[in-house]
Amino acid sequence: MQEAKVTLIVVPRERYSYTQKSLENIYKNTDIPFELIYVDVNSPSSIKHYLEAQSQEKKFHLIRVNHFLNPNHSRNLALDFVKTEYVVFIDNDVLVKPGWLDALIKCADETGAWIVGPLCLEGDDFAKVHIAGGSYEFKQRGNERWMIIRRPCFRTPLSKVRIEFKRQPTQAIEFHCVLVRMDVFKELGLLDEQVMGIGQEDDLCLTVLQSGKPIYFEPASVMTYVPPQTLAWSDMPFFYLRWSQAWCEVSINRLRAKWNLAEDAPVVKSYKTFIHVQTLLPEPRVQKGYSYINWIVKFKIKLLGRKIIMRLLRKLINLQARLNLIKSINF
Repeated sequence: MQEAKVTLIVVPRERYSYTQKSLENIYKNTDIPFELIYVDVNSPSSIKHYLEAQSQEKKFHLIRVNHFLNPNHSRNLALDFVKTEYVVFIDNDVLVKPGWLDALIKCADETGAWIVGPLCLEGDDFAKVHIAGGSYEFKQRGNERWMIIRRPCFRTPLSKVRIEFKRQPTQAIEFHCVLVRMDVFKELGLLDEQVMGIGQEDDLCLTVLQSGKPIYFEPASVMTYVPPQTLAWSDMPFFYLRWSQAWCEVSINRLRAKWNLAEDAPVVKSYKTFIHVQTLLPEPRVQKGYSYINWIVKFKIKLLGRKIIMRLLRKLINLQARLNLIKSINF
């Protein structure tokens, strides 16, 4: 039997309600040996019991934590148990195409890359580009630097893409799905847990690029990130903590200090904008067979009440996150 060269580490990105569909898709569309470590961060009881049953059936290593952690902290917990040459970090809200893992490993083997990113699409229809490699541009601004991130074809429908994707060196990937050589952590240290809610992939890429090691984009590996159209009530506590201003501010302050970024750097502004936009879920459209009046009564009034509750919950969770961070500093 062929020995696994790679360990998949699955962590929650922002919600739990897509867990089952994502995990079953990974097993269905991966036909080479792999180890899997699943970090279950305080999921609701239904997901907790599902993962416990799956870990027994599929023989993967399940780590259960009964409180919320930021994604880098979750990934680092799992790294202690990795024994393979490569690790793939993959979020719990993605779908993959057949051959995705083979292509990532083949690229790393043939190029010596320390990081390999797939063609990352967006939506469960695999119809829109999310990230297809990217680059960082720095400009000196007095004693600090501007940093600009460029991501070609970002959110462009595949039908409108006019370039041919090919394997090539790149600088930027995202944590939706990424293969990393374990030598990264042996030589450069673990992921930075002070980068809590934003900029985690940028911190990893900049660290590897600074060491002079290559990063590659491999479009033969195809997967997609599935953004939430709505949230289950059980998703909300983690979702609003994950994208809280409290976690965002800690992350930005850490990135600015670490990479000497100016406060008005475009990337810092984009981080702040992203945090706001990320918590705005799309409104339901008028369904076929409904009059506009019925739609207002059925959806808009219900949506208004839901928005009020969600806004209050977001503020409460952010306040609690700030208090927890203050307590941890004092200790």
